[in-house]
Amino acid sequence: MRNKILIVEIVVLLLVVLFLYTGISKLVDFKTFTYDLNNQPFPNSFTPFLKWAVPLSEIAIVGTLMFEKTRIIGLYASLVLMSMFTIYTALVLFHVFEYVPCSCGGVIKHLSWPQHLVFNSFFVVITFMAIKYQRTKKTQLNYNIQ
Repeated sequence: MRNKILIVEIVVLLLVVLFLYTGISKLVDFKTFTYDLNNQPFPNSFTPFLKWAVPLSEIAIVGTLMFEKTRIIGLYASLVLMSMFTIYTALVLFHVFEYVPCSCGGVIKHLSWPQHLVFNSFFVVITFMAIKYQRTKKTQLNYNIQ
């Protein structure tokens, strides 16, 4: 049980660092992030919404991960967001879209698309594990209380 708790804590820490870093990076270099969004394969009419929704969602997820009471919500939100990023990356790799600039924040922007796929897939897998362990932990705690 202790190992599972440690794994959840490590995954949460990694997600907090990832989302805080990328969210803030996008806001700090907002002009470039907006430009990159306008060069994505989806309509530019999405940009006014996405340029705020993506970085603020990442930062909001950090907020939910920080507290035990909301952690499971943050883990599910992380899984959904990272899964969406992973699917998008796979579509780019399978040439569903023409050349697409990366609108990731910070140094992550410099990863190749195959590296992005591995990076994102890693976070999807560890987040899924953390959700499983977090739910086991809650079940265990409820059992011990009764």
